[in-house]
Amino acid sequence: MHKKYPFDSSIKHHIIIALGLAIWIFIFLYFTEPLDVSEFRDDEKLWFLIGYGFIGGFCYLLFLPFQYIILKKNDAKWTLLSEITFLFTFSFCTIAIARLYYLYIIMANEQNPYDLWYMLKSIYFPAIATILPILIFGRFAFGKYKNKQTEAKKIEIKGEGNYEGVRLFLNDIICVKSSDNYVEVFYRSGNDLKKSLIRNKLSVVADEHPALLRTHRSYLINPFHFEQWKTEKGKLFVVLFHHIEVPVSRTYQNQVKTTLNSTTT
Repeated sequence: MHKKYPFDSSIKHHIIIALGLAIWIFIFLYFTEPLDVSEFRDDEKLWFLIGYGFIGGFCYLLFLPFQYIILKKNDAKWTLLSEITFLFTFSFCTIAIARLYYLYIIMANEQNPYDLWYMLKSIYFPAIATILPILIFGRFAFGKYKNKQTEAKKIEIKGEGNYEGVRLFLNDIICVKSSDNYVEVFYRSGNDLKKSLIRNKLSVVADEHPALLRTHRSYLINPFHFEQWKTEKGKLFVVLFHHIEVPVSRTYQNQVKTTLNSTTT
């Protein structure tokens, strides 16, 4: 249940899903003609069924904030449980609104409407069984597409042999420190600072990722995280995200100053 599940935060894609949902609900009801739909006049049938489609699409968009509340609560991680929670809540509330639409719009001037249980087993549950898989497929497909795009924007700091590397967004990398035959990669995860130890040489990382700036024979930094300069006992340091202090050797001072001054102006 807590396994990571594909998720797309794009509002544009969710609008497409909502529109497709509305059209599919209308088509399903128009051709299946549940209960007394066949007894409506053509104009009534058209508008009543469009109303049901609108409810489905509108409710989907209405519940998107609830989706982002779940995402925030789970520290920006979307899981299978998150997806089930969203779909269940959306389905339950949509059925409730559809029931009110039936009672107060479609049956406004009629007596003896069908009771809730009869409508649940005759219309709502069969409709959900037909419509929900389409919704699940659409959300899953957009989620997978989003994940592929996201992964394509990441860079990889590789390890030698069987040692694993790390795949990160460039702007999440703060600095890389040489440590004997390893490199320590400092990076941010949300507002937290994390570190990975990888078997590799700093020179190899520098050659593979020229966006990282050499400040010292033992350090590469990401200029994106530069916050301020610091001088202590005649030595120059750069202060990065999370108050990380990195020394700047005389060999690299001019290049570092030129690069960092140009990125902050």
